[in-house]
Amino acid sequence: MDWLSRLFELIPVQGRVDLRCLYGAPWRIEQGPAATGEMPYHAVVAGTAILEAPGSGQRRLLPGDILLLPHGDFHVLHDGAGAAPNPAHNRDALNVTFSENAGTGERFDLLCGHFAFAAQHHHLLQSYLPRVLVVQTAGRSASGDASTAQAGNGARLAGLVSLMRIESAADNLGGRAMLNALSTAMFTLIVRLSSEAGEAPQGLLALAGYPRLAPALAVLFREPARPWSLPELAKLCNMSRATLARHFQEKLGKSASDLLTDIRMTLAANELKKSSASTAAVAEAVGYQSEAAFQRVFKQRMGMTPARWRRAEQVPDSTRAFGQEIHQPTADMRPVARK
Repeated sequence: MDWLSRLFELIPVQGRVDLRCLYGAPWRIEQGPAATGEMPYHAVVAGTAILEAPGSGQRRLLPGDILLLPHGDFHVLHDGAGAAPNPAHNRDALNVTFSENAGTGERFDLLCGHFAFAAQHHHLLQSYLPRVLVVQTAGRSASGDASTAQAGNGARLAGLVSLMRIESAADNLGGRAMLNALSTAMFTLIVRLSSEAGEAPQGLLALAGYPRLAPALAVLFREPARPWSLPELAKLCNMSRATLARHFQEKLGKSASDLLTDIRMTLAANELKKSSASTAAVAEAVGYQSEAAFQRVFKQRMGMTPARWRRAEQVPDSTRAFGQEIHQPTADMRPVARK
């Protein structure tokens, strides 16, 4: 199993389509902050939009672009005209809710949803991703216009979004299950495609796009209980320990030791949640001979002791409500948080 597949095995991510927005100008969407354990996404099917999000300024989104907010930050999408938006209304179909307005001109077509994950996976997932991520499923000419679809993962992701568009437009039996399954698969393809970008953002995406570090990543995810040393990892990657440390810091923003600790704590959190094994047994299983040392690190990373973690209800509200609630736009087309 490759290291990215192992990561997604440790951290199950569920996708959901919340809305399909069909707007004419002027229109505006304000959303966020997201609930704990959620990453909002928007897939542009047709038309263009202006994105405003903290730390990213303004950016134009084109057909085929997919926007992911890994940290669930507040963000705004609008048509760029600056006029007061036309009110939106909801129309419930069998498998998806449509948000529409009476605007004019080319219709802006947008699939809105979110990816949900459990609270214990924050350190190994959310904190290793950028605050704003935009992937392009279509190639761009020098002028920025859409051209032919990229080969490989870009084409696969474009095809997946096309299937979601088709499925959302038809009241097919099992359509909601199909939409959510396609949405779940979208997350892996987004990570794949963004890691192939020439300027992959710092974090796991940058590591995924740097094959020289793949041997070290593979063993850290495959055998996290082993006491890996920097010289051992450097030898696997055919580089000096200083070069390995520099690459991890530059690409990931953290050391190999930090990544290993987060992998271990994720495994421990999963085990404490699902089994009756003692804390000492869990500590040993993830590579700690000292239960006291394990408890100290676990509390630093997870914010509570292993015993309290085990007693606490670990499924966040967003995951409990999965499939039951939906983002509802207000009169000014503002998708708000869960009820």
